[in-house]
Amino acid sequence: MTFTQPASRRPSSRPAGVLIQRCGFSLRGFVRVLLLTLIGGACNVSLADPPDGQAAEAAPAVALGRVGGYDADWGVLVRRSQAASVKIYGAGGGGLVAYQSGFLVSPVGHVATAWSHVLDVDPIVVLDDGRRFEAEIVGFEPRLELAVLKVDADDLPYLELAEELPQVAEPILAVSNLFGIASGDEPASVMQGTVSAITRLDARRGTFKTPYSGAVLIVDLVANNPGAAGGAVISPEGLAIGMLGKELRDSAAGVWLNYALPSSSLREAIGNIVAGRDLVVTDPTTPLLPRDRSHHPMGLGLNLVPDVLENTPAYVDRVTPGSPAARADVRPDDLILLVGNTRIDGQRTLAETLRRIDRRDRVVLTLQRGARIVSAELEP
Repeated sequence: MTFTQPASRRPSSRPAGVLIQRCGFSLRGFVRVLLLTLIGGACNVSLADPPDGQAAEAAPAVALGRVGGYDADWGVLVRRSQAASVKIYGAGGGGLVAYQSGFLVSPVGHVATAWSHVLDVDPIVVLDDGRRFEAEIVGFEPRLELAVLKVDADDLPYLELAEELPQVAEPILAVSNLFGIASGDEPASVMQGTVSAITRLDARRGTFKTPYSGAVLIVDLVANNPGAAGGAVISPEGLAIGMLGKELRDSAAGVWLNYALPSSSLREAIGNIVAGRDLVVTDPTTPLLPRDRSHHPMGLGLNLVPDVLENTPAYVDRVTPGSPAARADVRPDDLILLVGNTRIDGQRTLAETLRRIDRRDRVVLTLQRGARIVSAELEP
């Protein structure tokens, strides 16, 4: 597949006072992003606090010229977008960074971000003003590589999600904590670019390995950097039109893909989670059943990898022939993500969740198999 750049371009000359610059993946580009972050925090555009007794609202649309020239409204849009962005810290090590980005999607602390290894532990979320919260993972959708977190705060600035796909060549801003530049009340980094193309990620099946297979926005900016995943892509009207995807590399050609998942694909899932219709948390009110009345991994034919870590992932090592797992086509190396609507973050969570299910009832698993997400129904 060949992606072509749009013929139209913004003029290269930019008036003084412009806060946004495009940068490439180089030391010089990295310094530009760092300077942009510092300048963005120092700009004399501020967010007014909401009146007493009135909840915070999404930032209103900002009218921006789309062809030629920049004006002061770009600075307003940058600051509002930064105010609704968050930094997320969690699991890492072994060559994996322990941070990523996200953005607020409700005034009461719901955060949209990328589903990744960083969320293998309860994450820490840092708001634009530097406040730190222990966040709760209230829902996630593996097929969309989406997770929604919740912090205990209200009256927060947030971004509205666009309902439709943007146009090719649409100017955009990408707001994220790439490279972990910000750690406290420093503003998130901002890059400016355009939507270069809209295509389906599965058009190159087997090349870019990811569970997501829907439409993506190919963006003309260097977004595929550590920590950028989960950041917001902003339209000139101030809407979140996409979420920056995780680092994605063609292992054969060594090509990195700069892309975002469109908000039109994420909107329904985020709405269901925020509204409480699609939560993936264990119900603590469901009692643990006696062992002889409940399910157990081995009783279902699930033989997991050795549990040698503090929180060992629920990888299947082998499947007992003739067992419920074998009949449901569960395979070695499958990773168990969900049991019903309960998120499985490790083997102990799996065992505890199965203890809450009567052994006469079926068990519905959501599995990650390589780059695919599959479901399996285990009948006892």
